[in-house]
Amino acid sequence: MKTLHDFSFENKRALIRVDFNVPLDSNKKVTDATRIEAALPTINYVLDNGGSVVLMSHLGRPKGGFDASFSLEHIVYKLEELIGKKVEFGGDCIGANAIEITKNLAAGSVVLLDNLRFYEEEKKGEIKFADKLAGHGDIYVNDAFGTAHRAHASTAVIANNFIGSSCFGLLMQKELESVRKVMLSPSKPFTAIIGGAKVSSKISIIQNLMEKLDNLIIGGGMSYTFVKAMGGEVGNSLIEEDYVKEAKAILDSAEAKGVRILIPEDSVIADAFSNDANKKTVPSSEIPTGWMGLDIGETAITHYAKCIEVSKTILWNGPMGVFEMDNFQDGTKKIAYSVVAATERGAYSLVGGGDSVAAINKYELKEHVSYVSTGGGALLELIEGKELPGVAAIEK
Repeated sequence: MKTLHDFSFENKRALIRVDFNVPLDSNKKVTDATRIEAALPTINYVLDNGGSVVLMSHLGRPKGGFDASFSLEHIVYKLEELIGKKVEFGGDCIGANAIEITKNLAAGSVVLLDNLRFYEEEKKGEIKFADKLAGHGDIYVNDAFGTAHRAHASTAVIANNFIGSSCFGLLMQKELESVRKVMLSPSKPFTAIIGGAKVSSKISIIQNLMEKLDNLIIGGGMSYTFVKAMGGEVGNSLIEEDYVKEAKAILDSAEAKGVRILIPEDSVIADAFSNDANKKTVPSSEIPTGWMGLDIGETAITHYAKCIEVSKTILWNGPMGVFEMDNFQDGTKKIAYSVVAATERGAYSLVGGGDSVAAINKYELKEHVSYVSTGGGALLELIEGKELPGVAAIEK
């Protein structure tokens, strides 16, 4: 794995692909700077080692060229605040002005280019567009794990302009090392906690994990498709009829491979999808018509926690219930604390995927697990066993 430590940045321009796709409020102020903060170690490494930095990113989904509301100029103030120095806004990422600014950068300089997705050529992965971007740097650094699964000009195609002069940033390095630790050399017992709404989005992940796992814990709305596959009654709970056979096949595969699979024995059910709905706890296979499962029950929580807390490697993707509603967050919250407890006993825990990351952040537990991934789709595709274009472009 080529990293920053393999290069000298003395008087070199590092062209860094970052993921600054951050949320903005109605006044175009950054409301969550997590993604900017994640890139700081790489930026500071280059600056501390005598180089200059040119940053490129996308922001949102602009359509049809320049749109001021999607301009990265809005985040310059936050970047300056976090870096603690002046950041020059380069404007149009391939415009003459930007090229002029980055042509003879002094060591210690930081330039932010404007939104790459103002050009359709970015998403199309066009070579000529990548060639123009490449003019901004001497060394290409990909530190945008969140977009590594896209074969875009700035994430994959551009690497062809930097043969022998491209590497991963510190964030990308940590992301790849954490996933490979879990997928290639997990300490046993290895437990995956897979939750969320739909089985369909997790089938490939579960299938790829099955050869490696000791325990598979299922939670969230997707668990009711498994309950249905086992012959249970799930009332008005979320199920995917088209995937009942797939769920049964997973259950059979787990049994054949000696993988222990845990489906919630009981559920907290409600008579409406609302925090204020009437609720009660029943066996997951006996949910009456007009009621739906919105969280795992106490019995399931107890069994899940016991399994998690004796595990040595833990992968968590997806919540146990509708944790955004306070009355249905208990399962997700207690499972989060079980992951923390296992980590404190020496387990390696990787948390990834939008909702499970949101849960860890909600309960302020980020510093108490081994690693929280910044990439949703990219992480899931790695776990599925897919090759990420942004990774392959540098490694090959």
